Amino acid sequence: MHITFLLSQGPKGAGFIGRYFPLAKELVKLGYQIRLLAPHSAFDTLAAHHFWQDGVELFYVGQMHVRKSGSRKTYLSQPELLQVAAATTWRMFRLAASLPTDAYQICKAQPINGLAALLARCLRPRPIFVDSDDYETEFNRYSAAWQRRVVAGFEKTLPRLARGVTAQTRFNVARNVSYGVPAERALYAPNGVDRERFAGVTETDAQALRRGLNLDGCKVVLYVGSLSLTSHPLDLLLSAFAQVRRRESAARLLLVGGGEDYDTLRTGVEEMGLANSVRFSGRVAPERVPLYFKAADVSVEPVRDDLTARARSPLKVFESMAAGTPVVAGDVGERREILGGAGVLVAPGDAGALAAGLLAVLQDRDARQRMAQAAKIGRERYYWDVLARDFERVYHGLPSSASSPGATRERRQ
Repeated sequence: MHITFLLSQGPKGAGFIGRYFPLAKELVKLGYQIRLLAPHSAFDTLAAHHFWQDGVELFYVGQMHVRKSGSRKTYLSQPELLQVAAATTWRMFRLAASLPTDAYQICKAQPINGLAALLARCLRPRPIFVDSDDYETEFNRYSAAWQRRVVAGFEKTLPRLARGVTAQTRFNVARNVSYGVPAERALYAPNGVDRERFAGVTETDAQALRRGLNLDGCKVVLYVGSLSLTSHPLDLLLSAFAQVRRRESAARLLLVGGGEDYDTLRTGVEEMGLANSVRFSGRVAPERVPLYFKAADVSVEPVRDDLTARARSPLKVFESMAAGTPVVAGDVGERREILGGAGVLVAPGDAGALAAGLLAVLQDRDARQRMAQAAKIGRERYYWDVLARDFERVYHGLPSSASSPGATRERRQ
């Protein structure tokens, strides 16, 4: 079976790195032919637009709706956004319609990739599948109300047109059903981890990284993700860490990632008097991210109990478990089910509770070791070589009750 994936983001996006590319790799191993069509955050800098990687054929078709350079992200002006969106959609449509395929997989129900898939289907009638990743209507940063309305329209309409719909949280499954998707066509498919990315990380490498970052003898709290206050409450994290620092002088906060609020957060850290204990690593290469998780004592996912958090299946939690590193996270959505004993759950949106959870891990070595062991056991459920089997069942039309990840794993055990 030949499947064309149409993406809304490029290779620096968490969805590409943590979900769609590893899923494509595993489907190739199962005998599928997978092609990825994607925009790129710096399209005009690319030397090549078509290549193969790990058996997956990739095409970069145009500019994304944002630009990324180093650790910073900038949004396009409205006229530029319209021009870029039209050009990228047209190129993606023409390429998708010109190449042989048995199905179109829309990776995030977004305007560019969604419209391209619908147009391609008009010329080459093939079934469409949709994967709902996050709740873009709620947490994206919009410069005009019409942008939000357009995104909301695609998020509500595309799943109804699909033969099968996957979603990374049960909140999104219920949302798709509320839009009119039959329950038997809506499947819960959580995020996962590429086993190969984490397989070669050693304690020796992790200790070398700590020395290189001048973190020997420190207790490292790690955040990996977007530095965007719109979608990630990093102000909550900084407030919590200030409390941690007063109780644990060896604590250091390591922020890995980039985004539109990179400079704002650096300024905020200085104003809070935390410049000596908070490190900004910026964006790091995807192959080095597992090393950062391995080098940390605990990772953290700050959340509030809002629609954004309920709709998100946090990649950082799965990757921390893959590295055997305990996690402290707000108790929202599926985080309790995912973590099990691999970390500490705290009241969402409460800086004091988040600080207490971090201290509970940092100051109890035995508890850290128990959580690390639980992470190593729990991570086996969330490798993409396991989860890909559930997508395979979606492509072959089995009902969701027979193809949910939990039911599938129970049959294997």
